[in-house]
Formats: sequence, structure tokens, C-alpha cells
Amino acid sequence: MSYDLLIKGGTVIDGSGGARYRADVAVQDGRIAAIGRVNERARQTIDAEGHIVSPGFVDGHTHMDAQVFWDPIGSSSCYHGVTSVVMGNCGFTLAPCKPEDADFVFRNLERAEDLSRDAMLAGIDWTWETFPEFLDAVDALPKGINYAGYIGHSALRTHTMGERAFTDPATEDDVKTMQKAVQEAVRAGAIGFSTSRTRNHVTPDDQPVASRLAEWNEVRAIVNAMGETGKGIFEIAGETPGRNPERIREYFDRLKNLAVESGVIQTWGMFSARAAPELWRPYFDLVDETAAAGGRIVVQVHSRALNVLLSFKSNTPFDKWDVWKDLRALPLDEQKAKLRDSGFKAKLVEVASREYKGPKIVGAEPRPPNWNFVYPMANMDYDQPSMADLAQQKGVHPVELMIDLALEHDFDIFFRQPLANENQDHVLEMIKHPRSVVTFSDSGAHVSQIMDSSLQTHLLSYWVREKEALTLEEAIRQITYNTATLWGLHDRGLLRTGMAADLVVFDPNTVGARLPEVVYDLPAGARRLKQTADGIKNTVVNGEILLSANEHDGALPGRLLRV
Repeated sequence: MSYDLLIKGGTVIDGSGGARYRADVAVQDGRIAAIGRVNERARQTIDAEGHIVSPGFVDGHTHMDAQVFWDPIGSSSCYHGVTSVVMGNCGFTLAPCKPEDADFVFRNLERAEDLSRDAMLAGIDWTWETFPEFLDAVDALPKGINYAGYIGHSALRTHTMGERAFTDPATEDDVKTMQKAVQEAVRAGAIGFSTSRTRNHVTPDDQPVASRLAEWNEVRAIVNAMGETGKGIFEIAGETPGRNPERIREYFDRLKNLAVESGVIQTWGMFSARAAPELWRPYFDLVDETAAAGGRIVVQVHSRALNVLLSFKSNTPFDKWDVWKDLRALPLDEQKAKLRDSGFKAKLVEVASREYKGPKIVGAEPRPPNWNFVYPMANMDYDQPSMADLAQQKGVHPVELMIDLALEHDFDIFFRQPLANENQDHVLEMIKHPRSVVTFSDSGAHVSQIMDSSLQTHLLSYWVREKEALTLEEAIRQITYNTATLWGLHDRGLLRTGMAADLVVFDPNTVGARLPEVVYDLPAGARRLKQTADGIKNTVVNGEILLSANEHDGALPGRLLRV
């Protein structure tokens, strides 16, 4: 017989955590047809000699709900071996919503997730109202990778309550309407229900997004209603109870009790923080406690610090400060000329040394830097000295050093400002926890501020190759089988005959993220960060080659994954 695709001579790491082995992989009709020594011919052949062949990576925490309408290949996630994503996290979705009420959705998304309103207006052809209709719209789109999605609480609330969603508790009738809509959504294939209660999620006018107005009983009623269907996952961007032991315990009890009484798998993200390094471990104790009580919580963890990327081509921490705001309004070439003026540079340093008195900073927005925790990024060497250390060595102010380095690299340098996960020992401990999954890229959101679509390649290059803290088998299981299984994508995440042929062929000696770049390729010319990778030879989605060495091969084999 003849196959559609043959991946020849590679080393298979199958996602299970089991030891690697040498084998050919044959694909027919979008499925893995044979693993072993395959002598038959194929329509296409990939020479995988010297490469790893693994399942495609699954990212369970993205915000690609809007991007899927204008970006057919799913960048930048696709460049890092990701073949399936879960969108609609944190309660932010485009449905349910009437076309004429799209501003409700934009109000929830624009600042909380740094999504350009102009890009959404230009890039989305709004053809739905209900969530099942939204799924049908995504299903019909040409797609390079696979998408699954939550129904989001903020959109659900505004569709049900209108303007009251931003000010009022829900009535009993409101809650019943939302319960029915969520049940309808998961029966149509939604992956679950998501919400946000974090104070970092605000509207452009500094008001809470709609889901934050919900009382806990509203959340509880919706999740329990979803549980009645026997389907769906509950994702929450959680509350911040601070350090008060009573408040923490009360919040933990609510999460645990809801997981137990609903029977619904619950998931949320967790980071460590240098300001409160003791707070994250009790959350992992909670998931074990919940398991003992009969519920299930799985923690989403990152593979590195959560970084805001600063640069003169995108954002600096001082763009709205005196003197700086006039400079930053100029074309880049004019900025470079003024920055070479020593007197003007001294004025910028003086202004940047003042106490910050601007608007409230939330989420992933740049903030006045603590230079002990800002790092230069002229390459992808993650363990660089801080700007404070480098400035001290050179005998200059860190702001002056930032300007000098930017000019030295013709503005092609970033400065990494961690917001969380500053301690990499904590990161590794979280990665290794048996009830965690490595995900949380936020792809599709914060597109001009962060670039975490590369967390999977960072896991492979940093923790496996550089630090030797994980085996390649362990790391691949974390981003394939573990993520696919949590989100119910049971025909993906393993390399087995009969499974969907989502595959990555990569060189373990060179795989890793390239330096990000600033591009203006969103609808309406909006700006974003883009990042590709080294070492990935091919990405295969549903049996077709999507990418070869970061280049799109032309196929659009992605699907909507209804769970």
C-alpha cells in the first residue's frame, strides 16, 4: 500500500513518558497508520534522521478567539510545535453576543487581554449570537492548527444582562438563563466554562470586567449546571485573597467544595512571586486535599518567568512620562538621533528616576522597573545578569544603560521584566508536581507586551538541554499527553496507531525560541510581538505538513475540536 505521509528514520518519543525508540511513522487519512519499520511508499516523506518525532504540543491556555478569524496558521504558537490550543480562557470569549452588542465583548477584552479594538473590528466578520453558532463559525474557517474553546463568563453575563452585567448581581432568572446557555454550549462541543475574578482584569475605564461582578453563588450555580451534563471543565482566573489566613482558607474551601459537589474538573494557573514567595505552595496542598475529598483540580504552570518585554520598538516603562512621551511620539530614526544627545539622555534618566505618579497599572502592562529584576535580551540566553548588576559594573544608571544598549543594537534588543515566577527553583518544583500541567502561554493576548507562545520550546531548550532538570521524555509528556488528557482531547497527545496525526519533528540539540520581533501585521496595522523557533523541522497537523522550518507549506488542515 501507499501512505499519505511517511516520517522516516526518526527517534520516537510518544508522549507517554516511556523511553524513546527508533521507528518510522506512517500516516493515512489524517491518522497514524503504522509505527515501526515501514517499507511502503508515501505521497510525501520526511527524513527524520537525527530528529525526535513526538506528538504535537497542546496548549491549554490561550486567547486566540479573535486571532483565529484573521490568522489562518495560528502564530506564534504554531512555530513552537503547538498543534492544538484551547481558547476562551478567563471568561473572555466572543460568544454569546449579538453582532450589534460587540462593544460589550470589546470592553471586556481590550485592556484585560491587550487586544486591539481596531484589529477586532477590522478582522472579525461577526456572524453569530449563541455559542453553538460561534463554534460553527470557527468550524467553517480555514485553520492551520486545531482549536477548542470555553464559553466565557463575561460574554455570557453581558449577553444575558446587558449593561447590568458591569454593575449588578445577577437575578435568579439571569442565573437560570446562563445555566441553560452553558449546558447548550457544552452539548454543542464547548470544552467547558471559564471565568475571571482577578483584580487584574479591568475594562479600559478601570472598571471590573463583567465576570468580576458575579457573586460566588452565581459561579457555583453555573458550574453545577454544567456538571449535570457530565461534560466540561471549569477554568478560573482566581481571586487574590492576600496573606490573611482566614480569607485564604475561605477561598480554598469554596474551590474545593465546588470541585467536589459539581464533579467538574477545575483548573487555574499558579505562579510564584518574589513579593510573597510563601503563597504558592498552599495552592498545591489544596489540589491534593481536594483529590482526597473526591474532587479534581489541575494547576496550570509556566516553564519560566512571566515576562513583559520592553523595547524602543514596542513599549518602554516610561512611554507616558514627561519628556519621554514626546520622544516616543517621534519616528524611530528621530528617537535614535535624540538619544545620542548626551544632554537629552541625562534629562531622560533624571525623569525616569522620579517616583511614579501615573495611572494604576494592571495585568501585563509595563511598570516602573526594579532594575534588580530587569534583564537584557539581545539573545535567548535566559540567565543574564540584571540591569542593576550590569549598570553597577559599568558605573552608569540603569536607564542610561538601557538607552546605550538599545542604540548599540539598533533597537533590536528587548529588556525582560518578570512579573511573576522570578525564582526558577520554584518554577521547576511546580513543573514536577504530579497535579500540574505546563501551559499558560496566553497566546493571542497581551500581544504587544508579552510573548509566551514559546513556553514549550523553552521547556525543551532550557530545562531539558541546558539545565538537564528533566528528561526529554518527561518534558514531552507534560506538553502532549498531560495537556491533551486534561482537556479531553483523547485522540491526541500520544503517538499511537489510530490517533490523530498531529506530530512534531525536531532536533533536540538545537530546538529553542528565537529572539522575538515587533511586527505590524494585525488587522488595521496593529502591533504585536512575533517569535519563531530553531530546530523544528516539520509540524504536522491532522496528517498534513503545516510548517517546514517555520515556513507555511500551504496546507490548512486544522479543525475545531468539539469535546
